[in-house]
Amino acid sequence: MAVSQHDKAVQFRALHQGPRAFVIPNPWDAGSARLLAGLGFQALATSSGASAGVLGRRDGKVSRDEAIAHARAIVEVTDLPVSADLEKGFGDAPSDAALTIRLAAEAGLVGGSIEDASGDKARPLYDIGQATERVAAAARAARSLAFPFTLTARAENFLRGNPDLDDTIKRLQAYEKAGADILFAPGLPDLAAVKKVCASLSKPFNFMVGIKGRSFTVAELEAAGVRRISLATSLYRAAMSGLLEAAREVKEKGSFSYLDRSVSTPELYTLMGN
Repeated sequence: MAVSQHDKAVQFRALHQGPRAFVIPNPWDAGSARLLAGLGFQALATSSGASAGVLGRRDGKVSRDEAIAHARAIVEVTDLPVSADLEKGFGDAPSDAALTIRLAAEAGLVGGSIEDASGDKARPLYDIGQATERVAAAARAARSLAFPFTLTARAENFLRGNPDLDDTIKRLQAYEKAGADILFAPGLPDLAAVKKVCASLSKPFNFMVGIKGRSFTVAELEAAGVRRISLATSLYRAAMSGLLEAAREVKEKGSFSYLDRSVSTPELYTLMGN
């Protein structure tokens, strides 16, 4: 019997309260979702960058309908809890963020993130007041659901040209008070910053692996206070790196040695549960 959305939501919440940090990988399609489930991961998350890449686009160039459809395709192929990268909620108004959360729930998701990046090059971040109102609206929408939807609020300072740790912490604390269940600040520069952020919050913190020089081991992150570790686009980029390496070998050398390093089709099917 398939696991109910409510049960998935409860399982997802429990992962954040466990004694150890957990890794939540980011598949980019149904096949990669089943593969990661077959490897034994306990939950999955979408990546806006990976979902855009599947469509041949840059991050931020996917519509709300496309993002929700992408998430639904991942939800439907495993019994794992799935959270989604919902960018800024696909609109500037608090009501846009709230609507996105409701649509995410309808798609079978049990969690999702709302970020404070505006998408406006002249003003990359919403001011803290507007950003907090948007998180509060998303939180109210999450609380109105019949199951415990886990809302993540993202402070984008370190990715959007404002690498101010104090302001990042101030924003995360405001989002925490506004009702976010998980806090997230991608791009933190070092473990000292991670530790300071975690110590400043009373709710779980998500760390994003995927930036060279700013990605640390599970043990290091756990010791710093991190509760959840996401992989962003890194697995998608790793897969594309393999594709590029193989295709370049064929194009430039006319050889096929990549086959010796490739997983077999039967093994893939086994891991996907087929």
